[in-house]
Amino acid sequence: MTHVVLTHAVEDVERWLSFKDERATSIGAMGATNVVDHVAADGTRNVAISMDVADMAAIQTGLASPAPELTETMQRHGVLQPVIALIEK
Repeated sequence: MTHVVLTHAVEDVERWLSFKDERATSIGAMGATNVVDHVAADGTRNVAISMDVADMAAIQTGLASPAPELTETMQRHGVLQPVIALIEK
């Protein structure tokens, strides 16, 4: 299991947080578990999502070529590109 952190900015942090359950479901569909949202302590619009991933290829594919449903979900949540994936080493 690999521990992954995705970072990106959002249009509005409160709006992004309101979709917490939907986000966990969408990310879980790519094989992630223990999905946790994080917000910047300094009040900026930077956020992170940490998760455990068994199949890194699925997450990498999902980020590189997101399915239309994932793209629509990200837009609804106010995600701003780029999304950066960090892995535990």
